[in-house]
Amino acid sequence: MANALWQVVAAYVLALVGGWVSTSLQLTHKTLCALISFAAGTLLGVTSFAILPESFGASSWWAVLLALATGYALFFFISKHVHHVCPACAASHFDADATRHFSEIASALIVALAIHSTTDGLALGIQQEAPTMDATKWSLFSALCIHKVPEGLALGSLLIGAGLHRSAALGWVAAVEATTLLGGVIGYFFLTNISTLWLGLIMAEVGGGFLYLAVHAVLGEMLKHGKRLVLTSFLLGVALIAVLNIGLRMVG
Repeated sequence: MANALWQVVAAYVLALVGGWVSTSLQLTHKTLCALISFAAGTLLGVTSFAILPESFGASSWWAVLLALATGYALFFFISKHVHHVCPACAASHFDADATRHFSEIASALIVALAIHSTTDGLALGIQQEAPTMDATKWSLFSALCIHKVPEGLALGSLLIGAGLHRSAALGWVAAVEATTLLGGVIGYFFLTNISTLWLGLIMAEVGGGFLYLAVHAVLGEMLKHGKRLVLTSFLLGVALIAVLNIGLRMVG
């Protein structure tokens, strides 16, 4: 339990660090773009090299693909009909007009991000007692921690741009990202005792959400920034998780 707790808390703290940096310093969007693209690459990497191989080993291929598609469709539906499910992955959409109308979108943003962050925590919590390899657990933890930093950065930047005071903006980041802790509790205490088949399908559905975030982040940033910066950062993120996952499997 201690291992599960510190990993979920670490992901939450890194989101707060991102929020603190964005509410204290002024980062260029080019820097944020590179971080977002790199984090998107890690999400694709952990889905490709960790989540899907484990899921295919626990469930039939068609069930895994169906769960993957369901996870992708869930985030697509939320982003289309509620709000962008991840402020980092949709950072290019948060322009001056969005910040001016923040009060109108605040509730939808909080709901969408709460669902997304709960999923992050769920993935970490469910992995701790699941019969998966250490390589999968550590690559998943690494990818989510890397993703949480630009997520906090983007959310904090949006709140500051909307006119919130620094302390209020950081408080909102802390409150919304706290759903990561909720997801970790749900995953660890309520889902780790189910069969490996269902664990594999749940992780495949989480992977579908990660796939949506990765694709949406890269496409969104490429529309407003140079393709070289976006693709280079993205591929570095994929490569990091691939090397980490393969290296840990060899050591194990």
